[in-house]
Amino acid sequence: MAIDNIDKKTQKLRPATKRTGQSQKEKTDTSAITIPDTLSLLPLTKTVVFPLVVAPLTITAESSVQLVDDAVVTGQRVIGLALARNPDQEKPGFDELHSIGVAAVIHTMLRMPDGQRMIVQGLQRVRLLDVVQTEPYLRVQIEKVADIVDYNTSDTVEVEALRRNLADLFKRIVEMSQNIPDELLQITRIEQPGLLADTIAAHLPVSAGERQSILEILGIRERMTALLRILTREVEVLELGNKIASDVSSEMGKTQREYYLREQLKAIQRELGMGDKHTEEVDELRKAVEEAHMPEEAAKQAERELERLSRMPAAAPEYGVSRNYVDWLVAMPWDKATRDNLDIKEVRKVLDSDHYGLDKVKDRILEYLSVRKFKPEGHAREPILCLFGPPGVGKTSLGMSIARSLGKKFVRISLGGVHDEAELRGHRRTYIGALPGQIVQGIRRAGTNNPLFMLDEVDKVGRDFRGDPSSALLEILDPEQNSTFRDHYLEVPFDLSRVLFVTTANQLDTIAPPLRDRMEIIEIAGYTEEEKIQIALTHLIPKQMKEHGLTKKHVRWNAPAIKKIIAGYTREAGVRNLERQIAKVCRKITRAFAEGREETVTVNSRTLQDYLGAPRFPERELVERTTAPGIATGLAYTPVGGDVLFIEATLMPGSKQLVLTGQLGDVMKESAQAALSYVRSHARDLRIDPDFFRNSDIHLHVPAGAIPKDGPSAGVVMTTALASLLTGRKIKPRVAMTGEITLRGKVMPVGGIKEKVLAAHRAGVKMVILPEQNRKDVLEDVPEDVQKDIEFAYVKDISQALGIALEEPRNGHRATGKRTAVENESSTQVTT
Repeated sequence: MAIDNIDKKTQKLRPATKRTGQSQKEKTDTSAITIPDTLSLLPLTKTVVFPLVVAPLTITAESSVQLVDDAVVTGQRVIGLALARNPDQEKPGFDELHSIGVAAVIHTMLRMPDGQRMIVQGLQRVRLLDVVQTEPYLRVQIEKVADIVDYNTSDTVEVEALRRNLADLFKRIVEMSQNIPDELLQITRIEQPGLLADTIAAHLPVSAGERQSILEILGIRERMTALLRILTREVEVLELGNKIASDVSSEMGKTQREYYLREQLKAIQRELGMGDKHTEEVDELRKAVEEAHMPEEAAKQAERELERLSRMPAAAPEYGVSRNYVDWLVAMPWDKATRDNLDIKEVRKVLDSDHYGLDKVKDRILEYLSVRKFKPEGHAREPILCLFGPPGVGKTSLGMSIARSLGKKFVRISLGGVHDEAELRGHRRTYIGALPGQIVQGIRRAGTNNPLFMLDEVDKVGRDFRGDPSSALLEILDPEQNSTFRDHYLEVPFDLSRVLFVTTANQLDTIAPPLRDRMEIIEIAGYTEEEKIQIALTHLIPKQMKEHGLTKKHVRWNAPAIKKIIAGYTREAGVRNLERQIAKVCRKITRAFAEGREETVTVNSRTLQDYLGAPRFPERELVERTTAPGIATGLAYTPVGGDVLFIEATLMPGSKQLVLTGQLGDVMKESAQAALSYVRSHARDLRIDPDFFRNSDIHLHVPAGAIPKDGPSAGVVMTTALASLLTGRKIKPRVAMTGEITLRGKVMPVGGIKEKVLAAHRAGVKMVILPEQNRKDVLEDVPEDVQKDIEFAYVKDISQALGIALEEPRNGHRATGKRTAVENESSTQVTT
């Protein structure tokens, strides 16, 4: 019976059948075949042929087809077969083939549309010596290699044991494998050890490389030992695979059994008229739990509640509690996340279109994105940002802009006035009407597990007998802990580490130090005048015109009008009042058009007073209030930004008292006392009568007495006011100062420099006296346009500040004498 067809799945040879096409069949006795010293060589890529083993081959390469045709036509059916080292190489050369191959005889050849198929039988191992021909196909000189009997007569028992082990293991592989036909069990009856090893290796489901390694072993015992290791491994793999399949099958059987019983229970309940709707409701919840892809602990908890629900009557009081709990578990976005926008240029474009300036925050967001983009593998830690600054600078709207630019969902909760810790962590289910906390509720509203979560007004969290919400925030805002956040209601961990938390605050003093330590503070100071003009032109005016139904055909704005609104009607760090004034102008213009006006309105400096009335802040206020000796201009930091304050000093007959008014705090009172002590101890240097305080009282007053004031930074300005009063020398116009002093007259650094300088700039100050150690704060934080408008004087000693701030003494003043070194030093300390 000739063989010309092959079952690709089982590699089982089937009897030949009649087909259309050409076929050549010839029975050859392999024992009588002579192997010549030069053979045509057919490269193999994915299979290895062993001696005396019949194997099917399919060839498609033109050179290989021509080789087989020539062999069949010439009657030289013996060819060489060798495995290529690189299976992906289409036409390997002599050097790309393994040196050990096999001589084989072609038994059957059949032409097919997709190539040639043939049946070959290995004859003997051969070694490739040299190449004789390369085109159109390889012909090589070979050396016949015989098996080596690498054991003695005394080792016959060991070899027989190896043979039996090989046969037994191969039998187990055939029985366990679905891809090896049972007919191959006949192989185990082969008595010759070498032939048994070759035949088993030819039919094992292993890689071509492992088969080649067996082919290259010439020693019979060594070959059997190597094959035994491979068979042992395959048996272990098959046993493990069968065990896994059995476990899966048993699990599926259990699931199918439960489904069958559940369907029977439904049928029985329908016949008895029992709660079918209840069962359907539980089944719907069970299906929802499966589709929610919960973590293991949450899934177990949900399953326990479903079991309770299935045994509980729908009218039971606990039924609604359990049902709501399962609904919350199902609604949580356990595995739902949005894909972040990592296009840095696009994110920058969105941030710039929404907000002008605020470069620190924008740079921090872009740095975070750069890390995410540069390190795609693993989990990047989400930053915990705290936007700290005065009201109206755009902290909350900036959070919305960040979420929009990153493609994240935005959730916001306000912490102002929150006193109960359960507002954040939720209530336990033992309470009637219990609900999860605002954190879990916000995550559910977002529908994703990686939203941008804004905690607004974190500095205004309350604290009383109901708990301390700041302590709950310690876990929520800690990247090391929030991956297992447990809400009191859910009672299962939820991963908050992928949430981008952004908090806002107007002041840091009221935030608990441990909570402040967990956040990355990004300070957003007030805007400069130029920044406010740009914000008004690009954001506020278009927004208010749209809200009031106005277009460019109705109203036109120019920059001087906006500048006048900023300087004369709004003195603030942010732009909230500026927007109100713009809205006020828009309302009046809208009314004018509603009453019949048709001409376009132009808002300029001349017409502005018609809409807003007289300016609240006169332009020359700073000059008019400092026209007499004893009045100095100081700079203060407040939660709503920087501000300008005036220190007034007066001398009157009395009994050596220092009177302080203006609702001053203890620290500020101590600064006033230190200032007086310095002036008295340096009276001769300042050309003041040393006995000026013997029969006099000094009164220091800080106007705006309804506002509490405190802090050490008024030391310099108080000393300057006293020196101006007692020397009779006025302070130079448009000069402001800040700094703490010691009893020795050293000027110490203070905080809030940027806010104070911006306040001075808004008030029209032209020179600011600052401590030398605050020079770096000006260079790093103060905008360049403000630095160009203001002259900065950096001082280390109060004597330098006095020399800069005070005018030259008038002729005929009672305190006469040589000019002191104090005034000479001052000329070298002024920088711009």
